[in-house]
Amino acid sequence: MAFVRRSPYDREILRLAVPALGALAAEPLYLLVDTAIVGHLGTLQLASLAIAATALTSAFTVFNFLTYGTTARVSRLHGAGEEEQAARLGAQALWLGLVVGIVLLLGAVALARPVAVLMGGEGEVLEEATSYLRIAALGAPFFMLAAAGQGFLRGISDLRTPLYILVAAHTVNVVLEVLFVYGFGWGLAGSAWGTVIAQVGMGAAFVWVQARASGWEPPDLARIRSLMKIGGEIAVRTSALLGSFLVASAVLARIGPASLAAHQIAFQLFVFLALVLDAIAIAGQVMVGRMLGADDARGARAAATRMIWWSVVAGTLFGLALLALGDVIPHAFTSDPAVIEQADEIWPLFAAMMPLNGAVFALDGILIGAGDTRFLAWGMVAAAAVYVPVALLALHEGWGILGVWAGLAGLIVVRLLTCGGRFLGHRWALTGAPA
Repeated sequence: MAFVRRSPYDREILRLAVPALGALAAEPLYLLVDTAIVGHLGTLQLASLAIAATALTSAFTVFNFLTYGTTARVSRLHGAGEEEQAARLGAQALWLGLVVGIVLLLGAVALARPVAVLMGGEGEVLEEATSYLRIAALGAPFFMLAAAGQGFLRGISDLRTPLYILVAAHTVNVVLEVLFVYGFGWGLAGSAWGTVIAQVGMGAAFVWVQARASGWEPPDLARIRSLMKIGGEIAVRTSALLGSFLVASAVLARIGPASLAAHQIAFQLFVFLALVLDAIAIAGQVMVGRMLGADDARGARAAATRMIWWSVVAGTLFGLALLALGDVIPHAFTSDPAVIEQADEIWPLFAAMMPLNGAVFALDGILIGAGDTRFLAWGMVAAAAVYVPVALLALHEGWGILGVWAGLAGLIVVRLLTCGGRFLGHRWALTGAPA
């Protein structure tokens, strides 16, 4: 019953998690609106957007280390009272974000067509997807500047400013897309240009906020290398996770369309419910990093334990809701009896994963905040190494969608065992400002 009693950390967890949730929710809502706007143009345009948006989202997700890595290091400096050093590191994160964004821009322009072909684009869909990718890539440097700026603000425990900027940027994006797509008749290209302009404004806003904190700061290769080190480890962890999900989709595409459709329903719900758990994990990054920076290892462990409990409770509630609505939710997405049958097959397992997801997401945020990213990278690689053979066996042995999702459950269990074992030890709780 210890969880039922109030904790001194509850108020701050809530203060950080609520605006984090708002910022996290802004992105899928933006994509949803974007899809609705383009969807009225026709099936061809919507299919083109699906290819281009998937490619861009995957690339941006891999580089989320700009946000997470910056948060981890800045929060430590902030906790240690080294505000000037924290601001200077935030400025270097902007330089790194600019370089990464330019590389992404050049890569997208050069590889837009091959990527669209690889993802199944043909004929007019291929041409439209290629055009969208090349236009939308112009916003990549500004998106990366925003990612770095958001990491800095999170690190100094300011999660409201990023929320305001993101909501404003996405609102502008919707207005511009409606104007360009329908008012000017630019079609799918209008959607891409609206996104680029909104991202330019978003990136500029984060740079302006950062400049107020630290002023002009020329590139410092030593600080940039320190961010690249932690960022590289987070990128390995993220890439291994994304790769596992891609394997799941690829295997199910070969099993059959009904299995793939059922997987899509469950997976999109998985991603949606992860928003709440991610918000708690971000609170973990901020609080743990700050407390360890302030030499308060005991407080960091106590706050982290409380966050794990909150996340597990949230996951449990999600799981119970999924079980209670198991006969309703799939029908909201499809009327195909074959798809519903496949969804019913994995639904109890899907629901049972939710409390485990809660613990894993919280532990992930805690260890990122502690800067223990090398362990997270290898732990995620180990989990992927367990999952991929199971997924391939599911295809070879005819285990179907249940075999693929059993493998995903195994991936979560391996992550829980590795991250949980690490948390129970003391090697992650190193105190003081980063070197």
